[in-house]
Amino acid sequence: MRTRTRFLLLVLSVLVPSFIASALAVAYVYRDAQDTQNRSMTETARAMALLVANELETKEGVLRALAASPALADGRLASFYEHARKVVPPPDSTVILFDLQSRQLLNTRRPFGSVLPTSNASNIDELMAEYGTDRALVSDLFVGQVSKRHGFAIQVPVEVDDTLRYMLAMGVNASSLQDLLMRQHLPAGWLASVVDRSGVIVARTRQPERYVGKPMLAASRKLIGNARETVYESRTLDRVHSRVFVSTVPGADWKVLLSLPVGELRQAPLRAAALLGGLMALLLLIGLAAAHRFANRAIAPIEALGHSAQAVGEGVEVIYQPLGWAELDDVAQRLAEASARIRHAQSEMEARVTTAIAATERAQTALLKNQKLEALGRLTGGIAHEYNNLLQTLTTALQLAAFSTREEKVKALIQTCQRTVTRATALTGQLGSFGRQQEARVTTVDICEQLHSAEQMMKGSLRNEVAVEVHCEKNVWPVVLEPLQFDVALLNLALNGRDAMPESGTLRLQARNVAHDGMGDMGGTLPRGDYVLVSMTDTGCGMKPDVMARALDPFFTTKPPGQGTGLGLPQAYAFAVQAGGTLVLDSIPGIGTRVDMYLARGQNVAPVAASGAGDAAPSSLASGTVLFVEDDPLVREAVVRALGDSGFEVLVANNGEAALRLLESEGCRPDVVFSDIVMPGQVSGIDLATILKKRYPGLPIVLATGYTEQQVALPGIKIVAKPYRIEDVVALLSVAAGSQAGSQTGNQAGN
Repeated sequence: MRTRTRFLLLVLSVLVPSFIASALAVAYVYRDAQDTQNRSMTETARAMALLVANELETKEGVLRALAASPALADGRLASFYEHARKVVPPPDSTVILFDLQSRQLLNTRRPFGSVLPTSNASNIDELMAEYGTDRALVSDLFVGQVSKRHGFAIQVPVEVDDTLRYMLAMGVNASSLQDLLMRQHLPAGWLASVVDRSGVIVARTRQPERYVGKPMLAASRKLIGNARETVYESRTLDRVHSRVFVSTVPGADWKVLLSLPVGELRQAPLRAAALLGGLMALLLLIGLAAAHRFANRAIAPIEALGHSAQAVGEGVEVIYQPLGWAELDDVAQRLAEASARIRHAQSEMEARVTTAIAATERAQTALLKNQKLEALGRLTGGIAHEYNNLLQTLTTALQLAAFSTREEKVKALIQTCQRTVTRATALTGQLGSFGRQQEARVTTVDICEQLHSAEQMMKGSLRNEVAVEVHCEKNVWPVVLEPLQFDVALLNLALNGRDAMPESGTLRLQARNVAHDGMGDMGGTLPRGDYVLVSMTDTGCGMKPDVMARALDPFFTTKPPGQGTGLGLPQAYAFAVQAGGTLVLDSIPGIGTRVDMYLARGQNVAPVAASGAGDAAPSSLASGTVLFVEDDPLVREAVVRALGDSGFEVLVANNGEAALRLLESEGCRPDVVFSDIVMPGQVSGIDLATILKKRYPGLPIVLATGYTEQQVALPGIKIVAKPYRIEDVVALLSVAAGSQAGSQTGNQAGN
């Protein structure tokens, strides 16, 4: 490269930082202009929300004035009807008077005394259930039963002599808010919309006849969430890419959306950026011309600088040598300093790249382990589910046989079979350890008590030469987990430690609280939070690095054929992940191995002992009607007979759809529903419980599960694990049926 070219590069090295600084300035101006626009549009959206709120408050004021009518206080409904029609003339608005049972007493859209609708098209009843009856409520958008037009309702309570007597509502045509938006005369291209709580469009300035009554895009509803005010970018229903400014209507929980095309918002900042960019390019050309002019006057010194620059490019540290030209000497010195910084930055970059590669490899390893365990969990979980159904049939039949015989020899044989079923239940619990936690078996435990309880179990499984020590810090946090799986994990780890100490040694368990900051070796696999760290350390032979790298892989074992399954450490790892944490191995050959299980801290809960359905004392003779829903014919046959022998009247359905048809066709109302969770068809046990909760509030529901990946998130639903003891289920169903009967008796007495 010629010296003149190097001189030009030197000049560029001076101009480029200025160019970058100018670009940053442009970016700052552009961002500042956008922030100003966002603030302005946010204020506009807030003002429009206040306009909508003012419109609603005006109509609320009219309602409250009507509520104070003497005719209404004296019960002269005909006079109040005429007065209401004069104050709020139909058809744009309608005044409806309800009694406290939500029955319409008068409707100004219908003649006084005519037959009125028995159902309410709005969601006012749901809002009263949520917010109470002592405040004004604004419904979501609905289609009127009489007018067949979109509208919404405003309701206020009516008190007479300080006693709630009626509920007074006004049905308002949604077009009134449409007129309010159009009166704002927004610029062309802007879009203002009003949406209700469920995201349905109430009013819109562009094509309202097409979009009023339609829901927002699901992605937009997710972006809005429960925020009072927010800004996001999305496409409108008419596919215009816009920036949307959202503000909440006070008192109604509706949203006002002000949408501006993104292209229109970016025009002014882009013009300023283009102008400044052109000026920068001009300055760059001037600098290049000046560099070319002075290049002919500084050939020799610049060549020396060229050699230095070449050395810097090759990564060689440059030694400063004066050239006799003050400015060039300064450049030469800076080149020397730059070379040192570049070498330092290069070393630092190499270290960071090495760290990043290691973190990526750890993350990939963790992902592969999770995928393997998930696949294994689905397989073993399905097997556990089928076995639990078989075991349920066996345990129910054995209990019925025990109740039906008085011969001691037969009872002894039945008890032997029952103990075998209990062992099989524990085995299926271990099969399900690679799947998700089962809610029927999850409880909040004190880790220290659990460790001391498991200490005796481990000592019984280890040789006398292996000493077991348990150490717990004070005030260790409670955790939420499956106690059986925790004991299985501890036992698996203890057996591995025993095999690593063939002659003798010490197995030490420790529990303490830790606060993980999301960084360190586990930064990518363990989120920030509070954890209980359970560590098991042995003094055995340790593991080589290649063995430790595969130790958590399912079915990997170093033991001879027939002496190991390769599932001990993977089960412990799967359990720790289920408990909201992870498992980490640390081993040194010849020294020993430490296994750290991080278990997520239980949030705002106190440790309690695991309890089941058997907490309620079983009655000698049950009563009431049970709807039993079970797809497995063997389980169905055994349990139906057991429930019938216990005194229940049993209605049977083989799946969720059949149960719904039974309730609808016969019109029966059982005292309690007892259903399996995993069933064929479109309606699972969880779906059935959800439907029954909506249709029959207060109906007790008990769900049974052998194994399911679905999470039950319904309040008040009891869950029992298969196989269950029939006397425990009878006790639970008796309590539930008794509470339902008591509730119905109380309602009748209140009526």
